[in-house]
Amino acid sequence: MLTRAAEAPASDRSETLGTAHRVAPPAPNSTAPLGPGSLTWKYFADVRGTLLTQRAGVLQVMHPAIAAALIDHSDVFENPMQRLIRSAGPILGVVYDEDGEATAHWVRDQHPPIRGRDAQGRRYHALDPDTYYWAHATFFESQIATQEFFGTPLTDAEKEQLYAESITWYARYGLTMRPVPPDYRAFQRYWQTMFEDVLEPTSIACAAVRTTRDLPAPHPAIEGVVWAAARPLISRGGPWLTRGTLPTQAQEILGTSWSRADQLALDGLSSFVRTTWPIVPTGMRQLPRATDATRRYQR
Repeated sequence: MLTRAAEAPASDRSETLGTAHRVAPPAPNSTAPLGPGSLTWKYFADVRGTLLTQRAGVLQVMHPAIAAALIDHSDVFENPMQRLIRSAGPILGVVYDEDGEATAHWVRDQHPPIRGRDAQGRRYHALDPDTYYWAHATFFESQIATQEFFGTPLTDAEKEQLYAESITWYARYGLTMRPVPPDYRAFQRYWQTMFEDVLEPTSIACAAVRTTRDLPAPHPAIEGVVWAAARPLISRGGPWLTRGTLPTQAQEILGTSWSRADQLALDGLSSFVRTTWPIVPTGMRQLPRATDATRRYQR
């Protein structure tokens, strides 16, 4: 996504890879505070959300511009988990760091060099407004999905509030707000339009929902015995869980299969997580960056 000062001319934007052919929505008309008392603060770092990390990654790379950028500018095929691990900390920091706006600007400023053309000759740029916002949209939607599958589903009012907070969160990047739907109902229409007009069965997305036996360790520190024990669960369980929790439209685009036995297993996992959640110590219910932030505010 481009900053206001560097936004591409309209003629360039119209040819950008992965841009939906739709009328731009009006500027967002509602925002909400983003801090310790917010729903985003409560849900974004919920450890249950780690179960859907790969799901969010697949939704992102179904966007052809994001997929092309990763193929050209990263080691996504050699080490697919490393991209998620590298991104997780800074993205959490945009919400939980003491100066979240500074963290957001750092994240934004890593993207300008990422541009090019895909195999079909279509232009892409990591700071294209529609492309950048899609990545953010998947983080927002993942909070709702996590509670749907493994927690207490959010009410309509909570979804509205969470979305209003997501506008405040996105504004921290200092980018144009043009692609941002004005409210949650508009976001739902935007979400549907992305599946209808933009997302594709990219090679990265298709690979991510297939079981693999040769998944490399994401970091040298866990190679050897530790990774040998963890790899079967991650290489098989990750794609399986992703296939079962993806939105129906994504499953159709990617052509994934899902049996009744799979669904029963997923229902069992969901029930287990919900049943055991009350006994999880409070200090272990959020990821460390959020826990540290909570302690900082309590002091």
